[in-house]
Formats: sequence, C-alpha cells, structure tokens
Amino acid sequence: MSNKYRLICTACGADCGDFSDWFAHDQKCSCGCQRAEAVYNADYGKLFDGEGFEDSLFRYFDFLPLEDRANVVSCGEGAEPIEEWDFLEEYARSKHGIDCKVFVVRNDLNGGSGTFKDIAAALGASIFKEKGVRNFCLASTGNAATAFSRYCSLAGVTFDVFMPNDVCKDTADTIRSHGQILHISQGGYGAAKKEAADFHVRENVLISAGNIDPIRVEAKRTMAFEFLRQLGKMPDVFFQAVAGGTGPIALDKGVRELQKYYDKNIKMPRLILAQQDTCDPMVRAWEKATAENFPKGWEKDYPTVIPQTKISILSAGTPGMYPVVAPMVRATKGGFVRVQESELASLAKKIQERTGVIFGPASMVCFAGFRQALAQNMIHQGETILLNIGEGSERARWFAKEVEDCK
Repeated sequence: MSNKYRLICTACGADCGDFSDWFAHDQKCSCGCQRAEAVYNADYGKLFDGEGFEDSLFRYFDFLPLEDRANVVSCGEGAEPIEEWDFLEEYARSKHGIDCKVFVVRNDLNGGSGTFKDIAAALGASIFKEKGVRNFCLASTGNAATAFSRYCSLAGVTFDVFMPNDVCKDTADTIRSHGQILHISQGGYGAAKKEAADFHVRENVLISAGNIDPIRVEAKRTMAFEFLRQLGKMPDVFFQAVAGGTGPIALDKGVRELQKYYDKNIKMPRLILAQQDTCDPMVRAWEKATAENFPKGWEKDYPTVIPQTKISILSAGTPGMYPVVAPMVRATKGGFVRVQESELASLAKKIQERTGVIFGPASMVCFAGFRQALAQNMIHQGETILLNIGEGSERARWFAKEVEDCK
C-alpha cells in the first residue's frame, strides 16, 4: 500500500489504493467506474525543485505515482522547450489585427518516439517495471503504439498492439523493430479496439484503459506544471488536434491540482480543439450543440463518421471521449474548429521555410486550427496562445514527401 499517492474514483470518491490494487481489480473501482485520479502526499511548495531528472517529466518524481527512482524508464521526454514563434504572432497581427503571444510545445523533440505519447509511455513503462507487469496490450492508430513499443521494450515488457487495417507502414516497421508484437485488424480502429479487449480477457494481459487511463492522465497533466515553469503562468488559450482527447483531460486535472495545492488564482486555459475535415465527429457534434443552444444531454449527442483521412493517428471515427471533453471546452468558453486536410502540406511548407523543420500532419492540424480560430474571431487582443503540437515528420514520411513536393 503506497504512502505516496492514492487513486480516487471520480464517480463515487472511493479510495482505490495504488496501481497494484488498481491492476488487481481490472482497473476499475468497486462501483464499476474506470476513471480514477491520483492524490499525492507531497509538498507542492517544492513542485519546481526537481533534481536528478531535470530533462524529463520525472523532474516531478514526487508528484508522480511511482515509488522508487530506480524504476524510472526515460528517454528524455516531457520537459521539451516551449518556444515563442514570432512569425505566427506577425501572422495574427498582419492578417487579423490581433496582438498576441504565440508559444509552441515542441513534442517532436521528445526522446522516445518524437511524439506527445512518449510522456505517457515513459510513466507507464516505469510503473509496469515497478509493479512487475510483464505483458501489456492496447489498440492504437499509431503514436501510442510506437511510443509504448519503445518504452515497454526498455522495461522488458512484452507488448501486443492492435491496429486498424490502414496502419502506416513506417509505424508497423518501427513497432516490429522494438521486438514487439503487432496485430493488424481486418477492420478499422473500432475493430482493433474490440480485438484488443478480447485479447485482454482471453490472455489475462493488462490493457490500456484508453483516454481516461490514470497512467496517461497523471503523466500528461505534468504539462500544466511545465507551462507554469517555463512561461511563469498558464496560457490564455490552449490548442491541440484531437482524436480522443487525453491531452485536454490531463490539462484539466493538472490545473485543478495547481489551483488546490499551489495557487488558487491559476486559471484553466480556454480550450480550442481542432480536427481535420476528413474525420471531424467532435466538430460536427459541437456545431449541432451550438446551433441548438446546448439542450439537455447535448454532450451525449455525437455522430460516428467513416474516416477519410490519411492521418491515421487522427482517425477515430467514434468520439467516445466527447461527453468528457466537450463540457470542459464549454466551461472554458472555448470551441472546436475544422481545418482542411488538403491544405496541411502547403502550410507545413511555409512553416518549414521559417523554422527549417517539417512537422507531422497531426501537428499541422493544430497549426491550421490556430489560423482557423483567428479567422473565426476566437482569439482576443493580448492573449497568450499555446500550441501543443503532436509529432515530427519522421513519424509520417509520406507527409514529409508531400511537403517537399509543394511548390
């Protein structure tokens, strides 16, 4: 039984113990709820005193659900630089008359797989190592699969990953290069999730609890700490491309934690979440709710779409986390925006000309979302904007070629 943290059920408030207990009870509270949040026995006055792991999320070791530093599995992730991009500020000023500060979280510099998923995979592998977990499985459209294949390999954990039939070849090759086991479904992401769930039951293998998995949330909520450490405050607006929505869920948890234990005056950023027009179920649901003035039960009214996108990591046609994420967006007075997938390569070319870097397509959905929000008057004078970009182009070589071919 851990003296460092407890997992508390978000539905009934029950104490679910530590991760040993959580895994032993199939990652559920006795009430049946699969969502739990960690509460720490820690001095938040020492939040930024991190030592020994200054270049990763483990600088916050005292505020993570891990007992022994010897179990840390890290490739240098979660403490990437937050850069101010003045050319995006100039774009906002010259094109829309908006003076704002624009910062970019460089998740492409994460040391594991160069994606935002590395943070969760690093904490997950460390917990598995500490708790003696030898086998793990999940369903993924790409980035989580790549990240967990790397970190599980480092932790000596056998990893079975189930992916849809449109899996990117580069992703498949990377997973296999780490010695992990890839199962390619005959169907889409929904079919892959069912196959993973069946495998979990049949083989008694630990499975990811998805976007509300406390491993993912507890890891990713450290971005709130990083925003405060590097910027000195929370941004006014937070942008991210979404398929599921762990990022906003985790940011919300991190901000609530800071408000309660560190500084009650810290504000949750306004959430503006972007999807491409070729797979945009959350945007469609939001537009319907807005048009109907958010009637009772609006958050449970969302469509399932057949993805037509080439961005496999943003190809979730059934937005199961919409009922969790959308109320957060509304509470912050934010919104969802739709961007054109056909325009992403040309935008990436323009950004490459200014930065020397080609970013991946999911990152470009975030950048395009910023431009779309400006066009829709969703950004105000004097605001601090933060773009949480997803990945670098090495995760999608097909996109890098499209960018290079742009005139």
